[in-house]
Amino acid sequence: MAAERSFSDSFIDEDPQKALEVLNEALQGDCDNAEWLCQRAYAHILLKNYSSAVDDAKKAQQLKPSLPLAFMRTGIGEYHLKNYESAHSAFTQGQQLDDSDKSSEVWIKRCEEMMGTQTQNGSDATTPAAPPVKHDWYQTDSQVIVTVMAKNVPKDAVRVSFTERELSAQIQMSSGEDCDLHFHLLHPIVPQQSTFKILSTKVEIKMKKMDAIRWEKLEGEGQESSIKHFNPNQYPTSSHHTHKWDKMVMDLSEEEKNEKLEGDAALNKLFQQIYSDGSDDVKRAMNKSFMESGGTVLSTNWSDVGTRKVDVKPPEDVEFKKY
Repeated sequence: MAAERSFSDSFIDEDPQKALEVLNEALQGDCDNAEWLCQRAYAHILLKNYSSAVDDAKKAQQLKPSLPLAFMRTGIGEYHLKNYESAHSAFTQGQQLDDSDKSSEVWIKRCEEMMGTQTQNGSDATTPAAPPVKHDWYQTDSQVIVTVMAKNVPKDAVRVSFTERELSAQIQMSSGEDCDLHFHLLHPIVPQQSTFKILSTKVEIKMKKMDAIRWEKLEGEGQESSIKHFNPNQYPTSSHHTHKWDKMVMDLSEEEKNEKLEGDAALNKLFQQIYSDGSDDVKRAMNKSFMESGGTVLSTNWSDVGTRKVDVKPPEDVEFKKY
């Protein structure tokens, strides 16, 4: 029976346009399925067809007034159409049906902020910028790894796409905020062999290097990351209230220390810790030995490597080639 079919958020996340086509076909035979209408509304939201999303979500409300998701999807569509009062009403009704969903509280607060801004300015205002998200990167001989410090991100709330010179990611934070990242990479990668995984304290993105060379930086000339770095001891100027960024970073660092890593990630974490805790001579020794040996030697003894060139020492049965 058609009613036995289901469409998950992850199915829609993978290819919103394809999902929309499938849902259109399914709803031709069962146009009164409130759950399917909610999922088609979600596909419309991802494709930025907000008016269509609101139409589907409101029809789902009429068919099943006890469905909280119908009110959530209505609210998101109305919010992006800048109908903040209608959005606020939808989110409030959805929260009354399911008070365990804390994301409704976030959306309600955002609507109230926008309605307050409209009252003060007498005109529509743009959506407030999402809070900055801390990210970092490191590399091995074969991979470049980008880590985004985002705690408790839902498993189906991350979308990552790769091309040879581009990395894009959309992350829906546990708070309900959206974080969009885009990097123009310094060197090409192999998209088919690049992956990501979601951990309790971060999202980890691994990109396969096309060439076994050391990257001096993550991004190419003239390009900047679309997310801003921030000083943990400063507050974002766009924020309406203060955040204890320094405590947040310390908490994340502590959780990362307790996280069990394997393989290259565990080895790189060890090297990073040695480098971080080392003296200036240890850091100079590690940098010099790694660069001169093509990544085959990593020494912490500056008195040894400081006065000589460090030769390449590949593992047994491995031939070293310059690229």
